Amino acid sequence: MKSFGSVQALSDVDLEVNKGEVMALVGDNGAGKSTLIKCIAGTYTMDEGELLYGGEPVTISTPRDAAKLGIEVVYQDLALCDNLDVVQNMYLGREASRLSILQEPPMEAKTKETLASLRVTTIKSIRQPVATLSGGQRQSVAVARAVMWNNRVVFLDEPTAALGVAQTRQVLDLVKRLGEQGLAVVLVSHNLTDVFEVADRITVLRLGQDVGVYEKSATSEQEIVQAITFGKQDAEASA
Repeated sequence: MKSFGSVQALSDVDLEVNKGEVMALVGDNGAGKSTLIKCIAGTYTMDEGELLYGGEPVTISTPRDAAKLGIEVVYQDLALCDNLDVVQNMYLGREASRLSILQEPPMEAKTKETLASLRVTTIKSIRQPVATLSGGQRQSVAVARAVMWNNRVVFLDEPTAALGVAQTRQVLDLVKRLGEQGLAVVLVSHNLTDVFEVADRITVLRLGQDVGVYEKSATSEQEIVQAITFGKQDAEASA
């Protein structure tokens, strides 16, 4: 549960994601998606509720707490530095050094290894500035940075927003590979076509409440739209 003054942003919300699964988190604007993510990521502190990690209760009060558990959020703005190259962005704030001297070869090797493990092949040079990359390539760098630090849970906030067809394809393939590599992935998206392509299950939020969890194989885009718009009970009543 999370409130901002008199505004109840979240109430009775459950979100579960398993290892090797892509869970989609959907809902209209104001449904509480961003607030939920920020509570899990430690940006906001929950007023009430419990967080379970590996079946055990945990306390996440700051982003550092989330990072220690292996929880990473790739926000829509990506938080990349355009003037730095790929390697520098991957290691931003975590640079490998010895006697105050940057250890460039190990950082380059690890960057190449991580990108290769995710089959990111469109970046010509890991030493090119991020400003020269396409939207899909930038998204790939942000995701690879999240994966490189042994994170186990990755939240992706609207990863295909403002991308072209080819770049969207590249990012969706990357999302699939994250699940195949055993990570727990939460995909926040308004694009139900993308959701139905890559998600295993779908959690719907409406007005700060948990409408329900849907198995992709047992639902349809129409049912999800109804849940987003009217809520589960109304959707069932109108069926």
